[in-house]
Amino acid sequence: MSDHAVLHVKGRVLVGPDDVRDELWVVDGRVSYDRPAGARDVRTVEGWALPGLVDAHCHVGLGAHGPVDTDVAEKQALTDREAGTLLIRDAGSPSDTRWIDDREDLPKVIRAGRHIARTRRYIRGYAHEIEPDDLVAYVAREARRGDGWVKLVGDWIDREVGDLSPCWPRAAVEAAITEAHRLGARVTAHCFSEDSLRDLVESGIDCIEHATGLTEDLVPLFAERGVAIVPTLVNIATFPELADGGESRYPRWSAHMRRLHERRYDTVRNAHDAGIPVYVGTDAGGTLPHGLVAAEVAELVTAGIPPVEALAATTWAARRWLGRPGLEEGAAADLVVYDTDPRADVRVLGAPRRVVLAGRVVD
Repeated sequence: MSDHAVLHVKGRVLVGPDDVRDELWVVDGRVSYDRPAGARDVRTVEGWALPGLVDAHCHVGLGAHGPVDTDVAEKQALTDREAGTLLIRDAGSPSDTRWIDDREDLPKVIRAGRHIARTRRYIRGYAHEIEPDDLVAYVAREARRGDGWVKLVGDWIDREVGDLSPCWPRAAVEAAITEAHRLGARVTAHCFSEDSLRDLVESGIDCIEHATGLTEDLVPLFAERGVAIVPTLVNIATFPELADGGESRYPRWSAHMRRLHERRYDTVRNAHDAGIPVYVGTDAGGTLPHGLVAAEVAELVTAGIPPVEALAATTWAARRWLGRPGLEEGAAADLVVYDTDPRADVRVLGAPRRVVLAGRVVD
C-alpha cells in the first residue's frame, strides 16, 4: 500500500444514491470536501467512487473444518479487500481475529462471536454445541465477546426426522434474545427452513441469515417487526449439489432443499417488495471462497431488486444498518473507485479500478 499525505478523488463521488459530488480529498486518512490549504505531494485518482463495500455475512478465520491459521485468515481478508469489501460483518467464527483490528491494511470487521448451535445440529468444528438450558449463558458470553452481534443456528437437519427442523424451543430463544438485547447486542440466526422463523421473529430477533424459508404468510410479520434478511444467494446456489449429495440418506431433506432453491429469487423479491430490509452477504469462509461481493449484488438484481437498491444493500444502507459511516465529512477514507457508474450496471463492482483503505491507495 502507498502512503500519501493527501489524496484527491475526482470524477463522481457517490456519497448517496442521489448525492453525487465532483471530488473529495483525503487528509490524514479522513474524508474532506474542502480542498486542503497548501497541500503537497497530492495523488489523484479518477473515476466513480463508492463507500467501501459491505459483506454482511462473511467468515474470516473459518475453513471447511473449523478455525484456520492466521496466515490463511489474512489471505481471506486480503481477498475481500481486493474485491472492494472494506467492511465485514463476521457472522460467526471460532477463530480469534482481534489482531485484524491492529492492521490498517485489512478490512474492518464487526464480529458476532462464535456460532451457537444445538448439540450435533451443525457443521462440526464451527460452533458452540449446547442444549437449550445453556442458551442464555452462551448468548451472554458471545454478546460480550463480539462487536454488538450474536449468531444462532436457528435450524438444521434433524437426522431423526430426515429434514430441517428448528433447533430451539420458543421459550429458550425468547430468553436468549432478551438477554442479548439487555447487553446491547443484536441477534441473527442461520435459517434455511420455514418452521424456525415465526418463533425467532416473534421473540425479537433482529436479522435472519439466508431466509430461504420466508413464505408469503411470514412476510408481513418480518415487515412489521423490521427484521432484516441477508439472503446469501451465492451460497443458496449450492443447494442442488448439496441435495444430490444427501439424496440417498435424507431424500426428504434433499427435496426440501431443492424447493427452497427453486423459489429463492421469488423469496427475495417478495421480501424486498414488502419493505423488508435486504443486505448483501456472501457466506464466504467454510466452503465458499472470499471475494464474492460483486456476484452477490448481481444475484440480488437477478432476483428483481432494482440495481440502485441492490447497490445500497452493500454500501449506503448496509453501512447505516451496521452503524458505520460512508463517505461523510470526517469519516475514515474507505472507498472504491470504478471506471463507470455502478448504478447503471452493478457488474462493474467486479472490477475495482482503485481501492482506498484508511486513506491509502492499495497498489
